[in-house]
Amino acid sequence: MTRILILEDSKDSLKAITAMVEKVSDRVCAVPVESLEEARAALRQAQQPFQAFLLDINLDKENRDDISGITFAKEIRTKREYAFTPVVMITSLANMELAAYREIHCYQYLVKPYNEQDVAKLIGKLLFISQQGETRDAFVVVKKEGINYKLFCKDIMYIKAIPRGVNFVLAKEELKVLYLSIRQLLPKLPDEKFLQIHRMCVVNQDYIDYMDIVNGLISMKNGSRLEIGVTYKNEIKKKLNMI
Repeated sequence: MTRILILEDSKDSLKAITAMVEKVSDRVCAVPVESLEEARAALRQAQQPFQAFLLDINLDKENRDDISGITFAKEIRTKREYAFTPVVMITSLANMELAAYREIHCYQYLVKPYNEQDVAKLIGKLLFISQQGETRDAFVVVKKEGINYKLFCKDIMYIKAIPRGVNFVLAKEELKVLYLSIRQLLPKLPDEKFLQIHRMCVVNQDYIDYMDIVNGLISMKNGSRLEIGVTYKNEIKKKLNMI
């Protein structure tokens, strides 16, 4: 089921677009809200993440400069699970379009007055993205120079601490990210795949070529040799059922 949160302050418009969205497919569940407060509450109370958001930019029709929808979109983007979730902005103001794309990485915008065909085409695209997402691999999201990067865990060979940050050694490249620590990353990594071998290093077990616990060394499939910290030896043995 693809769950889509729809934020629109006009009751009539909200009712109409909700009906249009749910008419597209029985695999769509629309969650309509009328205000910023209701939208925030729906986000907090959601037992499962939403797969898309349709947000009216202007929630105060008496104030043409109101951008409450973009404010909410920015809040959405601060949450790891929504870093790449499609956000569609609903607008009748052309000057809002560029801001939506630039500030919150908007997937698309829906210009008023829209019709049933416009909505059906949009929801069809969102359904496809949702279906693709259901089978996606685990990933972590990191921010570098203001840009979010999605790193698939299967592509991460190991992560080493560097001055003021960490270095991701990936299957095909490396990515240095400042102001991020191993401690901050560990809860985001699949525990069954990743192994902390040192206070400054975490490895993906799929890329381990050879492990020498006695001498405290690990050889990776890319030829790298990594040191096992003395205090981590017993924990590694337990985790790998070597005791």
